[in-house]
Amino acid sequence: MATTRIAHTDWQGNLLDGRGLVTFDSSGIGEFEVSWPSRAETPNGKTSPEELIAGAHSSCFAMALAHGLTGAGTPPTTLETKAAVTFQPGEGITNIVLTVVGTVPGVDNAAFVKAAEDAEANCPVSKALTGTTIILDASLA
Repeated sequence: MATTRIAHTDWQGNLLDGRGLVTFDSSGIGEFEVSWPSRAETPNGKTSPEELIAGAHSSCFAMALAHGLTGAGTPPTTLETKAAVTFQPGEGITNIVLTVVGTVPGVDNAAFVKAAEDAEANCPVSKALTGTTIILDASLA
């Protein structure tokens, strides 16, 4: 069964001086301020589309990797995953670096890296971001 998740943004003003409020409708987890300075300069307590993508990508990738490892008979104990999304004004998102450190009993580093590569290729968020270079850095703890 397909699921749809909804968030919306209410924006006021122009790009450089305006501001917005992102609301997560489906989960109800809250509202988060966005602005051009928080995107292109310093966050100052606000978020950005790139930070939201980073959260989506790191969680999706961790789920995909946990699923792949479990399916291979080696479920992970822990997966610490970070996505760093780089935004260049005038160019857009230039790359994403995925870093994962895992504790996975019975798996050597080569098998872990292979599982991470498979997860990156099959993670729905990775697939949605195919126009963006995604760099994967995977290692065991």
